[in-house]
Amino acid sequence: MSAAILTKYLSDSRRSLTGWAVGTAVVGMVYASTYPSQRENTANLPEALRDGLNIDQTAAGYLHASVFGVILPLLAMIYGVTAGTRAVAAEEEAGRLDLLLAHPVTRTQVAVERFGALVAGAFGIAFLVWLGLLVIRNGAELTSVTPVEFLAQCLNLALLAVFFGALALGLGAAVGSRTVVLVTCAVIGVVSYTVHTFAGQLGADWLAHVSPLHYYIGGEPLRHGFQWADVLVLLVTSGLFFGLGVRRFNQRDINS
Repeated sequence: MSAAILTKYLSDSRRSLTGWAVGTAVVGMVYASTYPSQRENTANLPEALRDGLNIDQTAAGYLHASVFGVILPLLAMIYGVTAGTRAVAAEEEAGRLDLLLAHPVTRTQVAVERFGALVAGAFGIAFLVWLGLLVIRNGAELTSVTPVEFLAQCLNLALLAVFFGALALGLGAAVGSRTVVLVTCAVIGVVSYTVHTFAGQLGADWLAHVSPLHYYIGGEPLRHGFQWADVLVLLVTSGLFFGLGVRRFNQRDINS
Protein backbone atom coordinates (compact mmCIF):
# COMPACT_ATOMS: atom_id res chain seq x y z
CA MET A 1 0.00 0.00 0.00
CA SER A 2 1.36 3.43 -0.96
CA ALA A 3 1.74 5.99 1.82
CA ALA A 4 0.95 8.91 -0.47
CA ILE A 5 -2.23 9.83 1.38
CA LEU A 6 -0.47 9.73 4.75
CA THR A 7 2.47 11.89 3.64
CA LYS A 8 0.21 14.36 1.83
CA TYR A 9 -2.03 14.63 4.87
CA LEU A 10 0.95 15.20 7.16
CA SER A 11 2.32 17.79 4.76
CA ASP A 12 -0.98 19.66 4.64
CA SER A 13 -1.21 19.55 8.44
CA ARG A 14 2.39 20.47 9.20
CA ARG A 15 1.67 23.97 10.48
CA SER A 16 -1.14 22.98 12.81
CA LEU A 17 0.75 19.90 13.96
CA THR A 18 3.85 21.98 14.70
CA GLY A 19 1.67 24.39 16.66
CA TRP A 20 0.13 21.56 18.64
CA ALA A 21 3.50 19.98 19.43
CA VAL A 22 5.31 23.17 20.40
CA GLY A 23 2.32 24.61 22.25
CA THR A 24 1.67 21.45 24.27
CA ALA A 25 5.36 21.09 25.14
CA VAL A 26 5.61 24.71 26.25
CA VAL A 27 2.46 24.42 28.38
CA GLY A 28 3.85 21.28 30.02
CA MET A 29 7.21 22.94 30.67
CA VAL A 30 5.68 26.10 32.13
CA TYR A 31 3.40 24.29 34.54
CA ALA A 32 6.01 21.70 35.50
CA SER A 33 8.55 24.43 36.23
CA THR A 34 6.30 25.81 38.98
CA TYR A 35 6.84 22.70 41.10
CA PRO A 36 9.29 24.29 43.61
CA SER A 37 6.83 27.06 44.52
CA GLN A 38 3.79 24.80 44.41
CA ARG A 39 5.52 22.34 46.72
CA GLU A 40 5.55 24.98 49.41
CA ASN A 41 1.88 25.81 48.79
CA THR A 42 1.00 22.12 49.03
CA ALA A 43 2.74 21.84 52.36
CA ASN A 44 0.44 24.55 53.74
CA LEU A 45 -2.74 22.71 52.76
CA PRO A 46 -4.63 20.73 55.41
CA GLU A 47 -3.74 17.05 55.32
CA ALA A 48 -7.38 16.05 54.75
CA LEU A 49 -7.55 18.30 51.70
CA ARG A 50 -4.32 16.89 50.30
CA ASP A 51 -5.65 13.36 50.73
CA GLY A 52 -8.97 14.28 49.11
CA LEU A 53 -7.25 15.80 46.09
CA ASN A 54 -4.74 12.92 45.94
CA ILE A 55 -1.73 15.24 45.86
CA ASP A 56 1.55 15.23 47.75
CA GLN A 57 4.77 17.21 47.86
CA THR A 58 6.80 14.93 45.62
CA ALA A 59 7.58 15.84 42.03
CA ALA A 60 5.71 12.77 40.78
CA GLY A 61 2.72 13.66 42.95
CA TYR A 62 2.58 17.23 41.70
CA LEU A 63 2.95 16.25 38.05
CA HIS A 64 0.40 13.45 38.47
CA ALA A 65 -2.19 15.76 40.02
CA SER A 66 -1.79 18.79 37.76
CA VAL A 67 0.41 18.70 34.66
CA PHE A 68 -0.27 15.13 33.57
CA GLY A 69 -3.49 14.82 35.51
CA VAL A 70 -5.41 17.77 34.08
CA ILE A 71 -3.64 20.04 31.61
CA LEU A 72 -1.81 17.76 29.19
CA PRO A 73 -4.50 15.05 28.94
CA LEU A 74 -7.06 17.74 28.13
CA LEU A 75 -4.86 19.00 25.29
CA ALA A 76 -4.25 15.43 24.10
CA MET A 77 -7.97 14.70 24.03
CA ILE A 78 -8.69 17.91 22.10
CA TYR A 79 -5.96 17.10 19.58
CA GLY A 80 -7.26 13.56 19.09
CA VAL A 81 -10.87 14.63 18.62
CA THR A 82 -9.94 17.51 16.31
CA ALA A 83 -7.65 15.42 14.12
CA GLY A 84 -10.01 12.45 14.08
CA THR A 85 -13.00 14.58 13.13
CA ARG A 86 -11.10 16.32 10.36
CA ALA A 87 -9.84 13.04 8.90
CA VAL A 88 -13.24 11.85 7.59
CA ALA A 89 -16.36 13.61 8.89
CA ALA A 90 -15.21 17.19 8.26
CA GLU A 91 -13.84 16.28 4.84
CA GLU A 92 -17.09 14.55 3.94
CA GLU A 93 -19.27 17.47 5.00
CA ALA A 94 -17.03 19.86 3.03
CA GLY A 95 -17.48 17.75 -0.12
CA ARG A 96 -13.79 16.89 -0.43
CA LEU A 97 -13.93 13.24 0.54
CA ASP A 98 -15.85 12.08 -2.52
CA LEU A 99 -13.30 13.85 -4.73
CA LEU A 100 -10.50 11.92 -3.03
CA LEU A 101 -12.37 8.64 -3.38
CA ALA A 102 -12.79 9.30 -7.10
CA HIS A 103 -9.10 8.43 -7.39
CA PRO A 104 -7.91 4.80 -7.44
CA VAL A 105 -7.90 4.44 -3.65
CA THR A 106 -10.15 2.47 -1.33
CA ARG A 107 -12.06 3.84 1.63
CA THR A 108 -10.06 1.59 3.91
CA GLN A 109 -6.80 2.98 2.53
CA VAL A 110 -7.94 6.56 3.12
CA ALA A 111 -9.02 5.80 6.68
CA VAL A 112 -5.89 3.81 7.55
CA GLU A 113 -3.44 6.34 6.20
CA ARG A 114 -5.20 9.30 7.76
CA PHE A 115 -5.32 7.45 11.05
CA GLY A 116 -1.62 6.79 10.62
CA ALA A 117 -1.05 10.53 10.26
CA LEU A 118 -3.05 11.13 13.43
CA VAL A 119 -0.96 8.56 15.31
CA ALA A 120 2.27 10.09 14.02
CA GLY A 121 1.09 13.50 15.21
CA ALA A 122 0.16 12.19 18.65
CA PHE A 123 3.54 10.57 19.15
CA GLY A 124 5.32 13.65 17.80
CA ILE A 125 3.53 15.83 20.36
CA ALA A 126 4.28 13.43 23.22
CA PHE A 127 7.94 13.15 22.19
CA LEU A 128 8.36 16.92 22.22
CA VAL A 129 6.69 17.09 25.64
CA TRP A 130 9.18 14.49 26.88
CA LEU A 131 12.15 16.44 25.52
CA GLY A 132 10.82 19.67 27.02
CA LEU A 133 10.46 18.13 30.46
CA LEU A 134 13.97 16.73 30.28
CA VAL A 135 15.26 20.22 29.48
CA ILE A 136 13.74 21.72 32.66
CA ARG A 137 14.11 18.61 34.83
CA ASN A 138 17.13 19.79 36.81
CA GLY A 139 16.14 23.44 37.10
CA ALA A 140 12.60 22.61 38.18
CA GLU A 141 13.81 20.09 40.78
CA LEU A 142 12.09 17.17 39.06
CA THR A 143 15.09 14.83 39.24
CA SER A 144 13.22 12.34 41.44
CA VAL A 145 11.30 11.40 38.27
CA THR A 146 13.61 9.55 35.92
CA PRO A 147 13.72 10.11 32.14
CA VAL A 148 12.28 6.60 31.68
CA GLU A 149 9.33 7.41 33.95
CA PHE A 150 8.72 10.63 32.04
CA LEU A 151 8.86 8.62 28.82
CA ALA A 152 6.35 6.09 30.18
CA GLN A 153 3.86 8.84 31.02
CA CYS A 154 4.41 10.55 27.66
CA LEU A 155 3.75 7.24 25.89
CA ASN A 156 0.41 7.04 27.67
CA LEU A 157 -0.23 10.67 26.74
CA ALA A 158 0.22 9.78 23.07
CA LEU A 159 -2.04 6.75 23.43
CA LEU A 160 -4.74 8.84 25.09
CA ALA A 161 -4.69 11.17 22.07
CA VAL A 162 -4.81 8.14 19.78
CA PHE A 163 -7.75 6.70 21.74
CA PHE A 164 -9.86 9.83 21.28
CA GLY A 165 -8.61 10.21 17.72
CA ALA A 166 -9.71 6.66 16.93
CA LEU A 167 -13.06 7.33 18.56
CA ALA A 168 -13.61 10.52 16.54
CA LEU A 169 -12.34 9.08 13.26
CA GLY A 170 -14.27 5.84 13.67
CA LEU A 171 -17.47 7.64 14.57
CA GLY A 172 -16.99 10.10 11.72
CA ALA A 173 -16.40 7.23 9.30
CA ALA A 174 -19.55 5.53 10.54
CA VAL A 175 -21.96 8.49 10.45
CA GLY A 176 -20.28 11.21 8.37
CA SER A 177 -21.44 14.04 10.65
CA ARG A 178 -18.98 16.40 12.30
CA THR A 179 -21.58 17.61 14.80
CA VAL A 180 -22.39 14.09 15.96
CA VAL A 181 -18.71 13.32 16.36
CA LEU A 182 -17.88 16.46 18.36
CA VAL A 183 -20.89 16.19 20.67
CA THR A 184 -20.39 12.49 21.31
CA CYS A 185 -16.67 12.83 21.97
CA ALA A 186 -17.24 15.82 24.25
CA VAL A 187 -19.76 13.88 26.31
CA ILE A 188 -17.49 10.83 26.52
CA GLY A 189 -14.56 13.03 27.51
CA VAL A 190 -16.46 14.76 30.32
CA VAL A 191 -17.93 11.50 31.62
CA SER A 192 -14.52 9.81 31.47
CA TYR A 193 -12.87 12.55 33.50
CA THR A 194 -15.71 12.68 36.03
CA VAL A 195 -15.74 8.93 36.54
CA HIS A 196 -11.96 8.76 36.86
CA THR A 197 -11.86 11.63 39.35
CA PHE A 198 -14.78 10.80 41.61
CA ALA A 199 -15.17 7.01 41.46
CA GLY A 200 -12.94 6.54 44.50
CA GLN A 201 -14.72 9.22 46.51
CA LEU A 202 -18.05 7.53 45.76
CA GLY A 203 -16.74 4.19 46.97
CA ALA A 204 -16.99 2.69 43.48
CA ASP A 205 -13.35 2.17 42.49
CA TRP A 206 -14.39 -0.41 39.91
CA LEU A 207 -16.18 2.33 37.97
CA ALA A 208 -12.88 4.04 37.18
CA HIS A 209 -11.92 1.09 34.99
CA VAL A 210 -14.45 2.15 32.34
CA SER A 211 -12.59 5.44 31.84
CA PRO A 212 -9.64 5.67 29.41
CA LEU A 213 -8.03 8.09 31.87
CA HIS A 214 -7.64 5.21 34.32
CA TYR A 215 -5.41 3.40 31.83
CA TYR A 216 -3.64 6.63 30.95
CA ILE A 217 -2.52 7.57 34.47
CA GLY A 218 -4.09 5.20 37.02
CA GLY A 219 -0.97 3.01 37.09
CA GLU A 220 1.15 6.07 37.97
CA PRO A 221 3.85 5.77 35.29
CA LEU A 222 5.64 8.76 36.86
CA ARG A 223 6.36 6.54 39.87
CA HIS A 224 6.38 3.04 38.44
CA GLY A 225 7.43 3.40 34.79
CA PHE A 226 5.79 1.59 31.90
CA GLN A 227 2.42 0.00 32.62
CA TRP A 228 2.15 -2.42 29.73
CA ALA A 229 -1.30 -3.77 30.62
CA ASP A 230 -2.69 -0.22 30.49
CA VAL A 231 -0.88 0.41 27.21
CA LEU A 232 -2.46 -2.74 25.76
CA VAL A 233 -5.96 -1.68 26.82
CA LEU A 234 -5.58 1.72 25.15
CA LEU A 235 -4.20 0.11 21.99
CA VAL A 236 -6.91 -2.54 21.76
CA THR A 237 -9.82 -0.17 22.39
CA SER A 238 -8.42 2.34 19.90
CA GLY A 239 -8.14 -0.39 17.29
CA LEU A 240 -11.68 -1.54 18.04
CA PHE A 241 -13.18 1.95 17.60
CA PHE A 242 -11.24 2.47 14.41
CA GLY A 243 -12.04 -0.96 12.97
CA LEU A 244 -15.77 -0.72 13.63
CA GLY A 245 -15.86 2.75 12.08
CA VAL A 246 -14.04 1.64 8.93
CA ARG A 247 -16.33 -1.36 8.57
CA ARG A 248 -19.37 0.91 8.58
CA PHE A 249 -17.56 3.39 6.33
CA ASN A 250 -17.24 0.70 3.65
CA GLN A 251 -20.95 -0.12 3.82
CA ARG A 252 -22.66 3.27 3.68
CA ASP A 253 -23.15 5.93 1.05
CA ILE A 254 -20.97 9.05 1.15
CA ASN A 255 -22.80 12.30 1.81
CA SER A 256 -22.30 14.76 -1.02
